[in-house]
Amino acid sequence: MSGFAIILKDAPRQRVDLAPLTERICTAKKAAEIEKLPVFVGNRKCVLGDLFVVYGKPGERLVLDNICDKIDGIGSRWSEGMLEVYGDAGDRLGHGMTGGDIIVHGNVGNFAASGMRDGEILIEGNAGDFLGAPIPGERIGMNGGVVRVEGDAGARTGDRLRRGLILIEGDVGELCGSRMIAGSIAVMGDMGPRLGYAMRRGALFMMRPPTRFPETFNDSGTHTLPFHHLFLAHLKRQGGAFSVLNPSDNRLRKYVGDISVQGSGALLFHDS
Repeated sequence: MSGFAIILKDAPRQRVDLAPLTERICTAKKAAEIEKLPVFVGNRKCVLGDLFVVYGKPGERLVLDNICDKIDGIGSRWSEGMLEVYGDAGDRLGHGMTGGDIIVHGNVGNFAASGMRDGEILIEGNAGDFLGAPIPGERIGMNGGVVRVEGDAGARTGDRLRRGLILIEGDVGELCGSRMIAGSIAVMGDMGPRLGYAMRRGALFMMRPPTRFPETFNDSGTHTLPFHHLFLAHLKRQGGAFSVLNPSDNRLRKYVGDISVQGSGALLFHDS
């Protein structure tokens, strides 16, 4: 699969935002065009070639290599093809993504997948706070697509999630699913405190129950939910740790809330 490779020379002292350059990088015909694109390092204007080495030719794949956590906005509004990141990405990875695939061989910062509408993101390391949550100035967070994190995720994962699926194979921080509007979150590891705060709708699936359930969720008992085997089959197709789940295991304990906001969201876990 052909495409451009963009390699960071050295870690910058200040943050660099690549969000405005995604479309121009994807439509470039030559590596030299990409190296001439303007970019700011702090308040200093330079060109991409001052920071990165670029080679290759147009194709369906874009590789960013030797990346560090000061490089923000990677894959902003990504729409098609494969974006592969080697190293730790900064904040707002995949913001506003509408299609295609992003794979990160490392960790990501805050607000990854914010405003995402379609496509798939795989994070092989950990995710920071506000995964799938709205950035300041926006009203809703992730609005479609699939995000899978093989490590842990930080606080407020899925905050104001509107649509889509977030899969966490490790642990998740406090306030997971806060202000959730719809969509689904599934967590293999331990849950942080205050999960589902101000949750209105949607579903939070837990492979193990939390230490303490929120007081604003009502226990509605154990149910055999016919739709759940379809959901588990969908998770199995996503690969990773979720692929070992048994689609026939559809008996769940259900808590409903957050009743403080008249919510009808569901906290679900296997009642063994």
